[in-house]
Amino acid sequence: MAETGPAISVEGLHKSYGERRVLAGVELHVGRGEVLALLGPNGAGKTTTIEILEGFRPLTAGSVRVLGFDPWTHPRELRERTGVVLQACGFPQHLRVGELVDAWRAYFSRPRPTAELLEVVELHDEQRTLVRRLSGGQRRRLDFALGLAGDPDVMFLDEPTTGFDPEARRRCWSAIENLSALGKTVLLTTHYLDEAERLADRVAILAAGRIQAIGTPQDLARLADTPTSISFGASATRSRASALLETLDARVDDRRVTIRTRAPSAALEELLHSVGDLPDLVVAPPTLEDSYLALIADAGALVP
Repeated sequence: MAETGPAISVEGLHKSYGERRVLAGVELHVGRGEVLALLGPNGAGKTTTIEILEGFRPLTAGSVRVLGFDPWTHPRELRERTGVVLQACGFPQHLRVGELVDAWRAYFSRPRPTAELLEVVELHDEQRTLVRRLSGGQRRRLDFALGLAGDPDVMFLDEPTTGFDPEARRRCWSAIENLSALGKTVLLTTHYLDEAERLADRVAILAAGRIQAIGTPQDLARLADTPTSISFGASATRSRASALLETLDARVDDRRVTIRTRAPSAALEELLHSVGDLPDLVVAPPTLEDSYLALIADAGALVP
């Protein structure tokens, strides 16, 4: 019988270290097979939240369930069904990639095949390569292979691409997308807004000890009420529509006109009626970064 309910359920989560309160009532639910990105400024409590969900830290108050289990009191039941990729991992340098994966698989009762694991993380050709000869990006993808070794239902990825060059980041993105294609539930923390926008089904913003907003990037843009940018070539527009451009609070330079508006359809209709052809028209909806910064500011949190 298929399990029902969210893969991860967090209700009223509080965590304090002495007098310092880190989490002050976090509410979070992650569906089975969902990829959720947890965002927030430095010190917001992202890693603390992840470690409580992994069973590495006790909570101060509230309720946490992962696959129906309390991760602090039922670690044995969860180890076979959760995978963890920490911010930094160490490897035995003298082993080959395939040997290390085989050794890791031995800890689980129903591990995924080695060849399949290496295929998912795009390290199949490095199976006989010594671990010490791997690049930083390859080692990070090896982290993913080890996290997947027991065929977990839930994966926790804590800032998996920090410090990577663009090519290495995109290879790791591919590995995460492969996890999603396998139907895994993924909880991801990251400081890269483009990463969250690319990978996540939903995004949760943690600040001031609570989840300030959660939803798709489009949901967050509506919630933050961030404007859309409309820009086009400036040739021949000033004389014909100077009054309209002033009304729309347009910014005009020698080459382009740029308008930021919360009513893009109405603005475009007015422009097309008054100006006619809009050369090199670009309509750019608000990015996740725009929404994130607005929502963090509303929360009164410090933006790193």
